[in-house]
Amino acid sequence: MKKLFYPALFQIARNGSFRVSFPDIPECHTQGEDLAQAYEKAVEALGLVLAEYDKEGRPLPDSSDPRAIAAGQDLFLVVIEFDMLAYKKRTNSRAVKKTLSIPEWMNEAAISINLNFSQVLQEALLGKILEKKSSESI
Repeated sequence: MKKLFYPALFQIARNGSFRVSFPDIPECHTQGEDLAQAYEKAVEALGLVLAEYDKEGRPLPDSSDPRAIAAGQDLFLVVIEFDMLAYKKRTNSRAVKKTLSIPEWMNEAAISINLNFSQVLQEALLGKILEKKSSESI
């Protein structure tokens, strides 16, 4: 999955903090004490909502053209970058048990050189996932 970009509206509150909302995703909003914290929380809030969309099998919302969004008084537009694969790797690393079959000679050879089967499988799968995702974005 390629990186996604969603425009976010940052509103400066009276106390100097920032509220953040996403015009394309009305249920996604957050806030931060300063600009850096508001940006970080915006990325995390976006991740939570988009991961829920993905989990439910709902299509991800289309991203508006930032030039078409009018910012009002005390508002400014920031485009938030989001990488679903990186987000999932960071937030959902719960192990899942899989049963697989390999030839006996391969099992014995791998054991004899102390290979970690789980690590080898994870590395191979990640390589295939990235290869597939890369070819989809071309």
